[in-house]
Formats: sequence, structure tokens, C-alpha cells
Amino acid sequence: MTCLLGALALTLLLAACETAPPVQEMSDARQAITVAREAGAADLAAAELAEAEKYLQNAEEKLDDEEYREARYAALEAKLRAQKALQLSEASKDSNGD
Repeated sequence: MTCLLGALALTLLLAACETAPPVQEMSDARQAITVAREAGAADLAAAELAEAEKYLQNAEEKLDDEEYREARYAALEAKLRAQKALQLSEASKDSNGD
């Protein structure tokens, strides 16, 4: 009986995760894009920054459609792409002696 209740609680917890808007993930993605942009990614890692922005836009569309799971994944991907753009920007600055 205890295992059954534990499994039910876990199922409800996982279901709740997908019915709530991914507020933190969206905020993290926006912040990562802002940091990358401020580090010069628009010039030094334009393709990666554009990809991050594309994923963020997709996340915002999914959020508007209440497709929270897809919005969460897109926001996480946007954050990762923005972090990559930041890394490339910093590497480019280091190699140019800036």
C-alpha cells in the first residue's frame, strides 16, 4: 500500500511539473541571452545568439499556447545556446587580445 501511495504521489508531482508554466526556465533563458548580447555575441557569435533567440521565441509561443512541456524544453535550449554564444564571444575576445 505504501509503494502504491508513493507511486501515486510521484505521478502527481510529475504531472504538476508539466501543468505549471516554466517561469524560471524562461527567466533564465532571457537572462542568458542578455548576458551573451552584452558580451558582444551579436558580433562575435551571431549565429549562436540567433539560435538562442529563435528557441526563446519558440518557448514564448509554446507558453502562450499553454504547451508548457515544449516551452520548458525550448527555454532550456535557448539558455544553452546563449551560454555557448557567450563562451564563443569570450574566446574570440581572448584570442584577439581584447
